[in-house]
Amino acid sequence: MTTHEMTRETAPHGVPRSTLRAADLLPTGSLGLRSRKMRALLSGLGIAIGIASIVSVLGVTNSSQSALLAQIDQLGTNLLTVANGTGAQGAEQILPTTATPMIRQLPHVQAVAPTAKLAGVNVYRNDHVAQGRTGGRSVRAADASLLTTLDGALLSGRFISNDDSPVTVLGYSAAETLGITNVSGTDRVWLGGHWYNVVGILKPFVLAPEIDQAAVVSFESAGHLLGYDGHPSRIYVRAATEYVTDVAGVLAPAANPEDPSHVAVSRPSDALTAQLQVKQSGAGLILGLGAIALLVGAIGIANVMVIAVLERRTEIGLRRALGATRVHVAAQFLTESLILAALGGIAGVFIGVGVTVGMAVNKGWSTLIPAEALWGGLLVSVAAGAVAGLYPAVRAAHLPPTDALRTT
Repeated sequence: MTTHEMTRETAPHGVPRSTLRAADLLPTGSLGLRSRKMRALLSGLGIAIGIASIVSVLGVTNSSQSALLAQIDQLGTNLLTVANGTGAQGAEQILPTTATPMIRQLPHVQAVAPTAKLAGVNVYRNDHVAQGRTGGRSVRAADASLLTTLDGALLSGRFISNDDSPVTVLGYSAAETLGITNVSGTDRVWLGGHWYNVVGILKPFVLAPEIDQAAVVSFESAGHLLGYDGHPSRIYVRAATEYVTDVAGVLAPAANPEDPSHVAVSRPSDALTAQLQVKQSGAGLILGLGAIALLVGAIGIANVMVIAVLERRTEIGLRRALGATRVHVAAQFLTESLILAALGGIAGVFIGVGVTVGMAVNKGWSTLIPAEALWGGLLVSVAAGAVAGLYPAVRAAHLPPTDALRTT
């Protein structure tokens, strides 16, 4: 008990009255924590873990969502794809050869790039690789419009031209699988039973991952050497942004007027939007786990405070005998609980911020932590400390001084 903890005032009836100044609450309330540092540390750890979980989840989620939204804005949401659909028996329905010119005639269509996946045609590093060991790679026929329609870029080399030269451009993943990281001018691959010179490597396509796994050849080369029959299997369409929905609604009838129900139309950016929803639902689950950790931490504080009341019965009795009121005793133990929870909350906020910054730097994101997560985390921790310390404080206040001073 500090010497300045209590002062005496005279009540209106002349009876001395004990008072506890607000300035004395902090040193008085922290007395038990300072004398039992390890117990205080372990008690505040539960609160720290809960607040760290909440802050880091909100920070990481917002940072990743911000990066994904920026990526969507950069790539655009006006890319549509028209692909082979499936029939009633699950059989693939082939797009007609007129699909591409018909789509080009549609209003508000800005660019069209047809491609065709060449069935039974594979690409290998050399002609000694066993058949069937494709590594997930495919061969696709395309023309020069593919790169501009997809807003793509080359990692090295050049893109294919509209001629029948046996040259190919490799998607990013296909080049890695084949062990070709740069176009030296002499690199060749064994493609469809013919040697093809590699003239370029593409950068990754976020909205067209099937291109990343492919070796791209020209339609002329595919028809001359690889048996291509002229039917596209996937057509990429860029529409005016404000008319994307309208264009998407007429793509199937334009591609296959005789049977539009067997044409698959999609918007690749919808997959990125779905990722946002998945991350939001996952964040909700982890926030729930953080709330459970916070509850466990609050229970731990309540348990420690109850034990502290039992251990300090003599101190409580002495203070009451010297004139401390029940309110003063309750305020001391409630303050102790609040200090413990606040320290745990501050530590949790720092840990959560550290985790968010580390994750953002590792992933190349901009660090974005909502301000609500910071001050909200502190408020939640203090509220948890108030709830956890309420019962022990009331119990301490109602200990009769004679019982508290009695020893066995």
